[in-house]
Amino acid sequence: MAVADNSLQHDVESLYSNHHGWLFGWLRKKMGCAHNAADIAQDTFLRIITSRDALIGMQEPRAYLTTTAKRLLVDRARRQVIEQHYLAQLAITAELMGGYPAPDELLQAIEALEQISAALQGVAVNARQAFLLHYLDGQTHAAIAAELGVSTKTVQKYLIQTLLSCRGRDVLI
Repeated sequence: MAVADNSLQHDVESLYSNHHGWLFGWLRKKMGCAHNAADIAQDTFLRIITSRDALIGMQEPRAYLTTTAKRLLVDRARRQVIEQHYLAQLAITAELMGGYPAPDELLQAIEALEQISAALQGVAVNARQAFLLHYLDGQTHAAIAAELGVSTKTVQKYLIQTLLSCRGRDVLI
């Protein structure tokens, strides 16, 4: 068992030392910000390390790192869209109520958004898209079906699937 752990540790160290600089440079060029590039690079290695199986038989480490980093960039972009919608809604609410919510209410809302975002990662792309279109953009099932090229019944299944994923993670929507 210790030999396998030492081998895994060596593989991780080798992957990190051989490719971190390259990945950071690639992300910095793509994002235009060293701080965000460093965060995504670190998250990329963390994701690979936590899924130990990813290291087994890895033939093209840079391709794997790039794919993982791109997925994290997409996750980050989705999270930013959710934040922007939340902040816009917060501004409208503050205007209507004559003030902003208390800090603890903001914290609860942010935590709920993070839980929803995590739950959305566990569903298929079309189900996630249907959920966002319906609950963030307020689109009807028919409009979503037309956009995704599926039936309204399928859109309903997607929404149920996503809501069950949220419920499975104890997310209150």
